[in-house]
Amino acid sequence: MFFASDNAGPVHPQILDRVVRANDGYAIPYGKDPIMDEVRDAIRTAFEAPEAAVYLVATGTAANALALATYCQPWQTIFCSEVAHIHEDECNAPEFFAGGAKLKVIPTDDVMTPEALRAAIAPHDPGDVHSAQRGPVSITQVTERGSVHSLENLRALTAVAKDYDLPVHLDGARFANAMVALNCSPAEMTWKAGVDVVSFGGTKNGCMGVEAVIFFDPSKAWEFELRRKRGAHLFSKHRFLSAQMAGYLQGDLWIDNARAANDNAAYLAQGLRVAGAKFLHEPQANMVFARFPRRVHRKLHEAGARYYLWDAKLEGNDEDAMLGARLVCDWSLSRDAIDSFLGHFE
Repeated sequence: MFFASDNAGPVHPQILDRVVRANDGYAIPYGKDPIMDEVRDAIRTAFEAPEAAVYLVATGTAANALALATYCQPWQTIFCSEVAHIHEDECNAPEFFAGGAKLKVIPTDDVMTPEALRAAIAPHDPGDVHSAQRGPVSITQVTERGSVHSLENLRALTAVAKDYDLPVHLDGARFANAMVALNCSPAEMTWKAGVDVVSFGGTKNGCMGVEAVIFFDPSKAWEFELRRKRGAHLFSKHRFLSAQMAGYLQGDLWIDNARAANDNAAYLAQGLRVAGAKFLHEPQANMVFARFPRRVHRKLHEAGARYYLWDAKLEGNDEDAMLGARLVCDWSLSRDAIDSFLGHFE
């Protein structure tokens, strides 16, 4: 009954197999290995972007921070939602790697809206030397509250950014989960919607630790390579990153894993709904934010369930108090585990 994070699940056997196979003999280091050629071709094909520049790093924070730094000057500001991962969970890494650029946080409890984005960008006068200048827009997809930006909303957000000639970054740590939820193609959710660079996540969806950074404008490639090296994120034994991503993309495993995770979350959400839980956000991908009585939380914790309480503590006298929880499903979660979890609501 482990619902704490999709970071905590096992590595898919197909990915482990590719890593083991990559361990045979020698390979040129620093991303020059032949497996990386396979990865580059597979990503370009999947994204319908034959000229895209593709790079691998080991963490989502590195992917986001280095990608944004490539598009941002130190005197600029990065526009993001109040609940964006780069604001809530990355310890100022984007600001650090961008040389001190600041984040402009757009108030919202979930999905960013075009109206709110425009209201945040407009007051920044590009002719005022005393103010932070306009910089890139960053969109988290899936959001940190489990919602998915629709293609229509993505296009509207990027249209606002283009009105001000600003680049757009997509934080896709759960990219595959969002794509499956929208039933769209990778291209439709990125460059066809106006996205310039995407962090394409693997770690949360069955990999050991690998994320891709995809630039649809290859003119940014060399700067990213320099920033990756200078930021200490260029692996010498890069073939083990390449092998993970190759295994992830092979046979559309990345899509199958995301679909399994989303289906698990939908099954969990339906069970919670029947049990009378209230949702903080309507589940759309592989995260569920639900509120249910303290006494049920206690039963679950005593039975060994693992998840994050969202807005209260387990301790308290009011057994009927409704406490929020974040429940995350990954590809490997069994229906038996979900049923066992839901059984404690009886």
